[in-house]
Amino acid sequence: MKKDILVKFGNKVREERLKQGLSQEAFAEKASVHRTYIGMIERAEKNITLTNIEKIALALGLTPKDLLD
Repeated sequence: MKKDILVKFGNKVREERLKQGLSQEAFAEKASVHRTYIGMIERAEKNITLTNIEKIALALGLTPKDLLD
């Protein structure tokens, strides 16, 4: 069973990425992570680190808090 926080976080990342019209590949490049990693986060398959939460937030022009609310 996937943890609710991972599902909520992944959904928020996907929502914000799509709002900005970014593909997973373009977003991954912007965030300096591998494209498959973004997919795994969005599907709640990865327990993401604080360092990568910050990378993703900055790439979206958000704060880590914005993604965790």
